[in-house]
Amino acid sequence: MLDQVVPLVTSPWIYLVVFLVVALDAFFPAVPSEAIVVGVSAFAAQGEPAIAGLVVAAAVGAFAGDSVSYALGRHALGSSRFLRARALRAAHAWAGRALASRGGTLLVVARYVPGGRTAATLVAGSVRYPIQRFWFFTAIAAVSWSLYSTATGYLGGRLFHDHPYQGILAGLALAFGLTLLIELGRYLAGRRGRAKAATGART
Repeated sequence: MLDQVVPLVTSPWIYLVVFLVVALDAFFPAVPSEAIVVGVSAFAAQGEPAIAGLVVAAAVGAFAGDSVSYALGRHALGSSRFLRARALRAAHAWAGRALASRGGTLLVVARYVPGGRTAATLVAGSVRYPIQRFWFFTAIAAVSWSLYSTATGYLGGRLFHDHPYQGILAGLALAFGLTLLIELGRYLAGRRGRAKAATGART
């Protein structure tokens, strides 16, 4: 099986594949873009494909996909027909206030939360979040995520240089572990914030 995988991964077309997969994942989360980027990057530890090319392909794909998701949110979710229900209007207004106060942080952090990328970019478009600011923070999120994903895969490939599949598994395990740590930190920060709010309400 390895003999069948290697020609595909080392082909120049792999950069286009990575770009398309990462872009599609922005508005179709079922596509496992992170797993694919990590897996291909594990092979890059053996020389091909070029790790720099993978970083660029993943970052540009992430930026392009997020821009499409923003456009979908702007023209679909932001329509008056979609927002007729009172609950949807309330949620929409809350999302708009959240993005206005800490939009940059939300857009960057959401890139590392499963499903968060799609939700954040769609909502940003639906509330007409300023496109220049959206592109700025989305670029930061895209580049940082690309570096993170390719680095974890490449590290796994280096640790198991003679066993590519083990390198892929090691890279995926590292990426999964870091995601769990991010989620744990986000949960603890949210719980601390709620505790402070409850304490303030009692005083």
